[in-house]
Amino acid sequence: MTVRNQDRVPSSESDLERTLKDAPIVDLARVGIGSNAVFLATIQTEREQLRAIYKPARGERPLWDFPEGTLHRREVASFEVDRALGWGFLPVTVLRREAPLGRGSIQEFVEGPSPDQELDQDQLERQLRGLATLDVLVNNADRKSAHLLVDHSGRLKGIDHGVTFNVDFKLRTVLADLGGEEVPSIWLEQLRRLLSDRVAMSGLHARLGRLLAPEEIRAFERRGRRLLAEGHFPRLHPWYGRPFEL
Repeated sequence: MTVRNQDRVPSSESDLERTLKDAPIVDLARVGIGSNAVFLATIQTEREQLRAIYKPARGERPLWDFPEGTLHRREVASFEVDRALGWGFLPVTVLRREAPLGRGSIQEFVEGPSPDQELDQDQLERQLRGLATLDVLVNNADRKSAHLLVDHSGRLKGIDHGVTFNVDFKLRTVLADLGGEEVPSIWLEQLRRLLSDRVAMSGLHARLGRLLAPEEIRAFERRGRRLLAEGHFPRLHPWYGRPFEL
């Protein structure tokens, strides 16, 4: 894997972004009963219908430690960081301003593997540590096991990144047992490349600036540099370092 220059986004991904942002939503179905409103959206294109996950800002439950009405933007910001690193762990996620329930995030639906598909467990273990690295960077306060998916190609995907980018240390993860373990060099090297690339970082700062507060962006960069200096996953409290529901 290499760091992907933002000016070289693959055309298929760029097309998908435009579709998620602008194509008509023809149906909505509520997904589960959680603390925030989540909908399965059916999007109509010229050739087909696509499924996507829509999280309207008006459906966000206020939290004491996050600014109100910002969770959908944090979903998009997490994707922007993942894309800047070139890792591809997060489905394409964009802001949508025109939608049945108003502005919110809308995310590519993750199609799972076929029932008889054989998965490469060693590869998934390596990817798990990459996704754990991303969680440290975005300060993910709610990494549940249900947020870890495998797509149709057998690749690990992470979803649900609304409670991220807090300035204070908030990392809570089902992967807490990785604490103290060395971060594999492949993820550290790609993080180092991004942080040392002024052009790439300038572009990322501009995109994050439309989604996050300035102090949250600075805290994100500090976490990245700290992770490079320390080289291992943070040790978490055995109780408070895990999400409330696994």
